[in-house]
Amino acid sequence: MNIKRVMIVGSMIVAISFGGTTWGKPIANASPVAKWSATNVAEKDDLLEALNQSSDQELYDALYDGKSLKDIALENGGNIGSIINLQVNQLTQQLDQRLANGSITRQQYAAQKAELQEIVTQSVMTSFG
Repeated sequence: MNIKRVMIVGSMIVAISFGGTTWGKPIANASPVAKWSATNVAEKDDLLEALNQSSDQELYDALYDGKSLKDIALENGGNIGSIINLQVNQLTQQLDQRLANGSITRQQYAAQKAELQEIVTQSVMTSFG
């Protein structure tokens, strides 16, 4: 499982659970449920680099302990701005693909894209505990 994708999805779930967005209905529980296997780590992982983490497992353990991405970055000399920008860029690419595939309308695209920065920023600052 790709740690970046898990983090993005997890971040979006937490952000959506705060309610009031055009992304969908609030989700009752955004806590991590089970551990995943941290195998096949890429040579360079932008998220791990921004968090100053050495492995997917190290990141997972910190998240499982209830730390936010902000907490992890601050504890390890990571870059919070880079984490936010990375996630916004990756989610924008996903939105671009969804628009190109016709799975969302231009209005949905514009509304969701307008919320990305705020949602990602909130999710980076929020712990899972």
